[in-house]
Amino acid sequence: MTAEGTTDQRCLADLDVTTYAHGACRWGGAVIPFASAQGFRSALGIVSMFKRLRGVFSSDLSIDLGTANTLIYVRHRGIVLDEPSVVAIRQSGNMRSVAAVGADAKRMLGRTPGNITAIRPMKDGVIADFTVTEQMLQHFIRKVHQSTFLTPSPRVLVCVPCMSTQVERRAIKESAEGAGAREVFLIEEPMAAAIGAGLPVEEAQGSMVVDIGGGTSEIAIISLNGVVYSESIRVGGDRFDEAISAYVRRHYGSLIGEATAERIKEEIGCAYPGGELREIDVRGRNLAEGIPRSFTLNSHEILDALQEPLGSIVAAVKSALEQSPPELASDIAERGLVLTGGGALLRDLDKLIAEETGLPVVVADDPLTCVARGGGKALEMIDQRTFELLSSD
Repeated sequence: MTAEGTTDQRCLADLDVTTYAHGACRWGGAVIPFASAQGFRSALGIVSMFKRLRGVFSSDLSIDLGTANTLIYVRHRGIVLDEPSVVAIRQSGNMRSVAAVGADAKRMLGRTPGNITAIRPMKDGVIADFTVTEQMLQHFIRKVHQSTFLTPSPRVLVCVPCMSTQVERRAIKESAEGAGAREVFLIEEPMAAAIGAGLPVEEAQGSMVVDIGGGTSEIAIISLNGVVYSESIRVGGDRFDEAISAYVRRHYGSLIGEATAERIKEEIGCAYPGGELREIDVRGRNLAEGIPRSFTLNSHEILDALQEPLGSIVAAVKSALEQSPPELASDIAERGLVLTGGGALLRDLDKLIAEETGLPVVVADDPLTCVARGGGKALEMIDQRTFELLSSD
C-alpha cells in the first residue's frame, strides 16, 4: 500500500467512514459518491468538515458513568443530567430494542412484562454490557444536546475506577466513541472527586479522598496533580441495599425489591450508633405465606444490617493510611480526609470513619456530583495537561 493510501485508511478510521466497492462512502446516514482517488479524498474532506461542524454545535461533556447513576456536566452550565444507569430492553423475536432509559427505565425494575427486561449495563463501575452501555450513552448525550440540529459530536471526559484494567478502559472509551464522541479522555474517579471537592490537588501536600459510589469505593491519596496511592474495593451503595434486603429476608422472612431497599437506606440508614431512632413501614412478600405483609424497621436494625459493607470501607481507608508515605500521612493527619459520592450521604458515615481512624472527616458539598463536576473542571484544563489522564491503549 502506498503512503498516500495509508493516509487515506487512517482518515477512514479517524472519521468513522465506511467505503463501498462501487465508488461511494457512507458516514452516519449519508452516502457520498466519488469517481476517483481524488474524488475519494474530496469525500473525506466533506466528512471531515461536517464532523468539525458537529463539534462546533456540541458542548464538551464530563460524564460520571456510575453503576447506579450517570451524571453529565456541561461547561458553563453545570450538572445537566442525573439519571439512573438503567436501560429497559424490549425483546421481539430475535430483535432487541430500547424501550426506556434512565429514570423511566428504573421505574420498570421488577415491574416489567415477559418481553421487557430492565437491566443495569454497568457493574462495579465498569461495563457489563457494551452494546447497551453505548445505547444508554447515546441517549444521554442526545438528551443534553436537544436544541442542536446536527447529531452531537462532543469532546467527552469519562471518569473511571482507579483499579480498572486496560481492557475495561478501552471498552469505556470505545463505548463513548460509538455514542458519538469525537474525542474521549479518561480520568480516575478519585482525582475527579478531589478536584470537584475543591481539594488542593496541585500542591505538594497530601489530600485524601474516599469516593463511595454505587458499585465501588475509591480511596486515594493525591499530591502534585497525581495519584500517589489508590485502592478500589467493590463495595458501595448497591452492597448497602443488598445487605438490607438480606437482613429483611433473614429476620422477617420477607422479600423486598431494589427500590424498597434503597428507600430504607435513604430514609433510616445510618453508620454510627447513638443517633436518633427512626422507623419506616415496609411491605414485602412473605416467603412462608407467599402474600404481601407489612412490618416496621428501625435505624438500629439497619445499622446492624450494614456492618459488613461498612467494615470493608473502614478497612480499606485504614490500609491506605498505613501505606501512605510519611510526609503525606502527616498532611492527612493534620487536614483529614473528604468523603464524596452518593454513599457519603449515609447518615453518620463521617462519624464512623473519624472514630475508627482518629482523623478529621468531612463530607464534601453536594458529594453526589463531585466526580462529574471535578471531571468538568479537568476538561476545561485539558489543553494544559496539568493533571494525570489515563491511557486506554
